[in-house]
This record gives sequence, structure tokens and C-alpha cells, in this order.
Amino acid sequence: MIRVALVDEHPVVCDAIKALLAGADDIEVTFTATSIEEMKRKNIDDPVHVSLLVKYKPDVRDAEEVKQLMQRFPRIKVLIMSMYNDEPFILKMIKAGANGHLARDTNRSEMLEAIYTLRNGFEYYAKTITNILLSSYLSDKDIDNTEKEKRQKDLSTREMEVLKLFAEGQSNRFIAEKLFISVRTVETHKNNIMKKINLKTTVDLVKFAIKNNIIKLD
Repeated sequence: MIRVALVDEHPVVCDAIKALLAGADDIEVTFTATSIEEMKRKNIDDPVHVSLLVKYKPDVRDAEEVKQLMQRFPRIKVLIMSMYNDEPFILKMIKAGANGHLARDTNRSEMLEAIYTLRNGFEYYAKTITNILLSSYLSDKDIDNTEKEKRQKDLSTREMEVLKLFAEGQSNRFIAEKLFISVRTVETHKNNIMKKINLKTTVDLVKFAIKNNIIKLD
């Protein structure tokens, strides 16, 4: 059972998200809170696997709150759902340690996929979020060129297929169906790719694909 905590300043939103997740037999919303401070004060008997934080606008305390939450619950995976898809805010959340990011236009299917992905030890970024990060990356003049020197020959044909589809913004489920493999196998391929070419995050994975012309951007 995947235990989820919901944090939103509006209790009615927590109730709505809880109702969306209710149909999944292997997901349980263990509690809700109106703030990270309230969540930190709660006495949690069972460990929380994923905490879904809803953010409506950037706040100077956001990064510190995420860090404090992860200190209070070291094994938790933090999933941000942002109503404000601003590149500096997204990058700040990533640097603070958030494991995934959903956009305001997310649906139930994507929310479930994000929770499963984080629970399995991987990061998750919605396609909208990935596009924002790519735009930021392409406009940055100061990024070094070390990725260009990394070799692709250690990647298998299947790993190259997974890398290309993922870098294009496709979801794990889409990739699995396209390649006739399981979602878990897609995640395993991504993990192996990152180890082989020494990358730390999925954002780095997308950058690598761009710099090495694995994907083309319009």
C-alpha cells in the first residue's frame, strides 16, 4: 500500500484530490494538512511514502519548507502540484529536493502515474514542466559542454529508444505501450541510462539528449 499525505491550504481541495485517488486499491491517503508546518506537527504512526504539496504562487519560504519536510520525514518523496508554472519556481523546488512536479492541468491518470513513479524511486515531471525546463536550458549561455563528450555507445538500442521518447516528453505509460514493455521496465531502463552516462536527474537526461542530437527541437 502506498501511503500518501496531501498538503493544501484549502481543505476542500484535499478532499477533492482524496476522492480522485480513492479508486486506486493500492493508494491510501493517510492524512491531510493545510500547511507543511501542520504536517510536521502530526504524529504519524505509519511512514508516508509520497507527500503531494499544492502550491498556488511562489513564496520565499517554499524551498526551506520542502527541505524541512524532508528532514522531518527523511524517506518521503515530495511531489509538487503547482498552479504557477514559473521556471525559477520549478528549479527552486528541484534544488530543494522535490522528486516530482505536476502542472495545474494535470489529470487523475497523470497524478497516479507520478505517485507510482516516485514510490518506485524515480523522479516525475509532467510534460508541461519538462517543456518549461527545456526552454530555460536552451536560453542559458553559461551551461558547459561536458555532456557533449559523453559517449552513447554504452547504451543499448532499447535504452536509446527509451531515452529519445522520454526526452520528447512522453510518459512512462506511453513509452511502455509504444515499446511493448512494462512501466517498471521503462523505469529500469531510465535508471540504467543515468548510471551509464553518469547523470543525476531526469532533467540532466533531457539535456543530454538535446546536446547529443538524440532529439530535435523546433
